[in-house]
Amino acid sequence: MSRVVLTRGEDGKLAGLGDGGHRAFSKFKRAIEALPISATLQFDYRLPRSPKHHRLFFAKVRALHDRQETFNTEEDLRMWLLVGAGYCTFLPGTDGQLVAVPQSMDWATLEEGDFVDVHQRVDAFVWEPRARRVLWPHLGDERTFYVVEQWREEFEKP
Repeated sequence: MSRVVLTRGEDGKLAGLGDGGHRAFSKFKRAIEALPISATLQFDYRLPRSPKHHRLFFAKVRALHDRQETFNTEEDLRMWLLVGAGYCTFLPGTDGQLVAVPQSMDWATLEEGDFVDVHQRVDAFVWEPRARRVLWPHLGDERTFYVVEQWREEFEKP
């Protein structure tokens, strides 16, 4: 399967990114121009993830990890947050019971629109009492609410 990364050049026109991208885009344009009447051509596209949004999400996970008392690593916390947000697949465990396995957030496969959805679901999950009880088992619900509120305020735009 052919692959090309496109960008908009300073002249306002689409162009392939880099030498290989330029060649691949030229090949793609030729295929379109040579397409016979009634013939079809299928292509898939992906909208890239925003690097700024990606950094924000992981900064929030890092800050939450620094505040919580249950998870030893940021990675463990992130996986738990994804499962809690429902961004997981259920597979049979060794005992036959279903086990939640977090889905991949791989940069190359998770588009920005889907990443926004996952981010919102993670944020919503952190507010749930069941999540707060796991993150801060020795605090009551009211106190954990304020801890999450402080965490949220840290990332609000002024």
